Amino acid sequence: MSLSDQILPVKGFRVAGVSCGLKPNDLPDFALIVSDVPCVTAGVFTTNMVKAAPVLWGIARIANESDFIRAVAINTGCANAATGEQGLQNALATAKAVGDKLGVDEHQVMVMSTGVIGTQLPMDKIYKGIELAHNALGDDWETTAKAIMTTDTVHKMASVTVTTDKGSYTITGIAKGAGMIAPNMATMLSVIVTDAKLVVGQAQIALKEANEYTFNHITVDGDMSTNDTVLLMANGMSGHVIDSMYEYDNFTSFLSMICEQLAKSIARDGEGATKLVHVDVRGALDDLSARKIADAIATSPLVKTAIYGGDPNWGRIMAAAGRAGVSFNPDKARLSISTNIEINKLDSHNLVLFEDGTGTNYDEEQAKAIFAKSEIFITLDLNMGQGDALVWTCDMSHDYISINSHYRS
Repeated sequence: MSLSDQILPVKGFRVAGVSCGLKPNDLPDFALIVSDVPCVTAGVFTTNMVKAAPVLWGIARIANESDFIRAVAINTGCANAATGEQGLQNALATAKAVGDKLGVDEHQVMVMSTGVIGTQLPMDKIYKGIELAHNALGDDWETTAKAIMTTDTVHKMASVTVTTDKGSYTITGIAKGAGMIAPNMATMLSVIVTDAKLVVGQAQIALKEANEYTFNHITVDGDMSTNDTVLLMANGMSGHVIDSMYEYDNFTSFLSMICEQLAKSIARDGEGATKLVHVDVRGALDDLSARKIADAIATSPLVKTAIYGGDPNWGRIMAAAGRAGVSFNPDKARLSISTNIEINKLDSHNLVLFEDGTGTNYDEEQAKAIFAKSEIFITLDLNMGQGDALVWTCDMSHDYISINSHYRS
């Protein structure tokens, strides 16, 4: 089974994306996701010490009502971060207003916010959004995904229906994110829903595992957000119970596929980005060492700008690897590039740029042609051990500066 090109509705879930004046030009800017029955819900959140009010609200809900959640409300335009007691009260007021509309307790409502840090929520517009979204609840996942976008240029969705001998269930997810992407436990905003039946422990472990090797392996600019949240909601309305290790492994496999597609979509849509870059570090002493080196390469402004310019400047890549704080022998390292994931798995088919401590006699025009592509694979094999790490990132263009230098204006 593969992921669908079209979003698949999930039994018992209704969604809406509406415009309530948070964005200009009547663009969708407020989203509501509702389950007809309580959901087992798991969450992972930013580890930034400056946590937004909705993150603090969400952490408390996962700790106390993780088998009782009914809805998620998401606003754009304002992060509701660094907003003090008023921000906490506004997050509570949002949850209560949604709960009143649905006839449920406010503690059954999760809240997410994205936008400018340090401004208070315009509650008149939030209340308007709740009213409009409640009236529009249906199966329009596309508009819902568009309603949570900020500097994103495309909406991000992924969906799959899993069929086994016991029946079938669906997993569907949406996400937003393009800038301030450097995950640690989570990044950006994402809500993933399923009509499979899970228990609380299963859901939290499954999401944490899927998140660790997908959302936690992307970076755009090295900045961790105050609002990062990923939720998994399971309402069990398909009747398909995840009640064996085989079923659990199957579920987590497809959940990871959903998370990976969403994560890659975020990296590909990085602010001002023109290229998706896979940074694959192999042969390190351990996975942590490989990850440190991969992160150093993936977040290097010199590497990212060279990729944007189509310049295969391997010296910048090796210099970034060398400053990662991990000991390795450059004389044993091998750096190669390609434009195909299958070729990337076969070292003999990559274009080798650096080996035996120096640059190789590679074809410069061939290297430039690879760096001109919209998707690039960079592989650094340290030839020291079994540690490996894969990080998805993007290039950095003039537009990144333009977007972020005028973000509030």
